[in-house]
Amino acid sequence: MSTHVLVAGGGIVGCLTALELADRGCRVTLVERGEIASQNSGEASWAGAGLLFPLLPWLYSDAVNKLVLIGASLYPALCERLHSATGIDPEYQQSGLLILPKFDSEAAQAWCAANHVAAEPALASQLIVQSLSPGDGLWLPTVGQVRPPHLLQALRKALEIQGVKLLEHTQLKPLPELERLDEWETVHGEKLQADKFVVTSGAWSFELLRANAMKLNIKPMRGQILLYQQPAQALEHMVYREGFYLVPRKGGLLLAGSTLEDVGFDTSTTESVKNDLSAKAEAILPALKNMPILKHWSGLRPGTPENLPTIAGHPMVENLYLNTGHFRYGLTMAPCSSKMVAALICGEQPLPDVRPFAMS
Repeated sequence: MSTHVLVAGGGIVGCLTALELADRGCRVTLVERGEIASQNSGEASWAGAGLLFPLLPWLYSDAVNKLVLIGASLYPALCERLHSATGIDPEYQQSGLLILPKFDSEAAQAWCAANHVAAEPALASQLIVQSLSPGDGLWLPTVGQVRPPHLLQALRKALEIQGVKLLEHTQLKPLPELERLDEWETVHGEKLQADKFVVTSGAWSFELLRANAMKLNIKPMRGQILLYQQPAQALEHMVYREGFYLVPRKGGLLLAGSTLEDVGFDTSTTESVKNDLSAKAEAILPALKNMPILKHWSGLRPGTPENLPTIAGHPMVENLYLNTGHFRYGLTMAPCSSKMVAALICGEQPLPDVRPFAMS
């Protein structure tokens, strides 16, 4: 009989974890407190910009960058598989990323060379976004993006095709202190049984684990984003400047974001942030001053120190696993971290080495 695994959390990390487990022959139940692929979930999965690259990776640890780079490299094949199986296009495109000053150019070029990431000085034609001299920006032509809402919709359909049981609008109770988990009770008293359990609940993970959280350091961090209609002279590549980015979408749309706000589980949007984001967007692309803001939304990232996720078996609960705490790069890390935790659950040797992501 196949191993039954309950996956707690239906964002991109949870969906990809469930898909990896199903691919390995496991019987999988995916539990989501809201609705999978819903814009009302408050999760970072739906709300994110879809940029598949660490923002200024030379500032991060090797462990974080390895996870991000492997994850990003898996997206073309993943999106092709999902599009073929479901008919839903996650809209992977290699649109490239332009990094504008101020940044450490020497450190950036050294990191790109060491990690085999194509990088070159920006051309004058790419600097239409701002009055700069050629060479002031760094052009990374191979950086890609996906459209998170479409990716989630494709993952949901793929999971249904694979026979994964989806339990939506099902909220799990925080776990009591224990040594083995045989069933997880919902807030309505239903007891969900499985052989193994994995927490992929992002910002909500600490709340679920509670007595078993040990030193797990995850808290919600709100990010707000704006959506524009592209101006007549449309931006064709992604742009990053000092913590802010512009991401062009198919269909003439442009995302501008994002914030990092420590406000608990508050998913509201604020007028002050809207004004700040629009000012930054217009400073990079002045033509946006005449363009309407179509939407303004937020999502909650699972904030962790140094952006280091936890991908591990629980050290005290023998059949409980974690794949959570990816902070800003859950989307990018998810294809790799999901393979890693699925390998752990199935008794395989995960690659890359999981030791940097252990739960203390």
